[in-house]
Amino acid sequence: MSESNFVNALESDLEIAQRAVMRPIEEIAEAAGINLDALELYGRYKAKIDPARLEAPAPAGRVVLVSAMSPTPAGEGKSTTTVGLADSLAKAGHKVMIALREPSLGPILGMKGGAAGGGYSQVLPMEEINLHFTGDFHAVTSANNALMALVDNHIYQGNELNIDPRRMTFKRVLDMNDRSLREVVIGLGGPTQGVPRQDGFDITVASEIMAVFCLATDLADLRERLGRITFGYTYARVPVTVADLGVQGALTMLLKDAIKPNLVQTIAGTPALVHGGPFANIAHGCNSLIATQTARRLADIVVTEAGFGADLGAEKFMDIKARVADVAPSAVVVVATVRALKMHGGVAKDQLKVPNVEALAAGVVNLQRHVHNVEKFGITPVVAINKFATDSQEELDWLLDWCGREGVQAAVADVWGRGGGGDGGDELAAKVAAAVYGPSSFRHLYALELSVEDKIRTIVQEIYGADGVDFSVPALRRLADIEKNGWSGMPVCMAKTQYSFSDDASKLGAPKGFTVHVRDLIPRTGAGFIVALTGAVMTMPGLPAVPAAMRMDVDDAGNAVGLF
Repeated sequence: MSESNFVNALESDLEIAQRAVMRPIEEIAEAAGINLDALELYGRYKAKIDPARLEAPAPAGRVVLVSAMSPTPAGEGKSTTTVGLADSLAKAGHKVMIALREPSLGPILGMKGGAAGGGYSQVLPMEEINLHFTGDFHAVTSANNALMALVDNHIYQGNELNIDPRRMTFKRVLDMNDRSLREVVIGLGGPTQGVPRQDGFDITVASEIMAVFCLATDLADLRERLGRITFGYTYARVPVTVADLGVQGALTMLLKDAIKPNLVQTIAGTPALVHGGPFANIAHGCNSLIATQTARRLADIVVTEAGFGADLGAEKFMDIKARVADVAPSAVVVVATVRALKMHGGVAKDQLKVPNVEALAAGVVNLQRHVHNVEKFGITPVVAINKFATDSQEELDWLLDWCGREGVQAAVADVWGRGGGGDGGDELAAKVAAAVYGPSSFRHLYALELSVEDKIRTIVQEIYGADGVDFSVPALRRLADIEKNGWSGMPVCMAKTQYSFSDDASKLGAPKGFTVHVRDLIPRTGAGFIVALTGAVMTMPGLPAVPAAMRMDVDDAGNAVGLF
């Protein structure tokens, strides 16, 4: 890129993406070492890879996990940093591939935004990735809802399995933020319309089928995991699984093409796999294991990310995903911004452009806790200070000095404005490369032999900094059921607000003296973890007062307008 590409900070992400010149996806694949008979084209600039046809060796690439401090409305730019870092590593001569999650349409039309990065550190084609892409989310939604249609039909047709409609633990899903669907009643209208029961919808990214999709190692493992899904209980309170219903084959068929990773490219031409999309506040927050392992077959360094702050996505990456396969990270990057740290220090969003080292010093405790948490997994973190145009040099210098005093490697990254393909991420890439090939001694936070209660207590005390955990009466009953059914050996997936270490979104910084409240526990026997619902976290989000959809449109040529 020429220097002029980096100077217009007034351009939107969409405008930058639409100006970028993409290479045919076959060229990206060839450069990445992907044999063309493993490539399934979805137009000129995106394709799926069939891992079964791939001639690359067994997975051996080292993993760089990009996480972040606790997010705020000011934004941290984790995906942007991930893309920029990978571009910078590639520029430095490393063989690199990116592995990212697919964005959910609900937050795109709501307020969170997409997941393709930003500025000159984006994956392309940005519009298609952030909208329907290759139809993977449609396939997951269809498989989830096919299961529930088959369950309700089974009940209607005589209920041979003796399923208790009052004890269903699985919901229908939709890839949309729609609070009105959280609680519904189905089967109304008389005997021919089915058996009436209370039901509800989750967002697609909270579906257990999405979790299974992202943790399966291959097609056979996908089928086996789908069969293990518990969707409810009998009248005798015996768990009922998909295998009991006999439809795991049909669900696998609906997912057989979606399970293949999607290949795209960055603005700088770095190959990227964008595949799978569980949220980290209500699910495990990592891209598909198949995509990560495919990238490790093709590259020496794989740069991936885990959703929201390190208390959520990174902890789940270490304690859930890294237990399923050998994908423990060799280095962890914790993304921070001056703006977000000032918000954690008490500054209102409309005052963030004003230099305020005192507020920065007050808010840095949030970053400090995340850094120390990463160290508990035996990995030395690198702090990436994602630069914004409003950051003062005094603030950036203060934050770098603080990292130095803490003994933490850190670098300022201007990858939004200057791109990783430019020089915006050179210093960060050098520090990360040193960490990747340096010593590490990865370890999980807890042993699977611990009780579910003790695993949760370990997470809330060691990672969140809480005094303890309080279980509601329903959660205590569920703990007893988990023990009785032999599920206590699974890891825990905490469903918690992303905005705070606590389960109260208003408690910013690094709060102390609080208790985490677990209101329910949901065994996800197909995915292989127990979901612990805390506080007021919702598995079906709602839209804000002014959704982002209000500014979106298409021009006369059919190009998207207002998409970030």
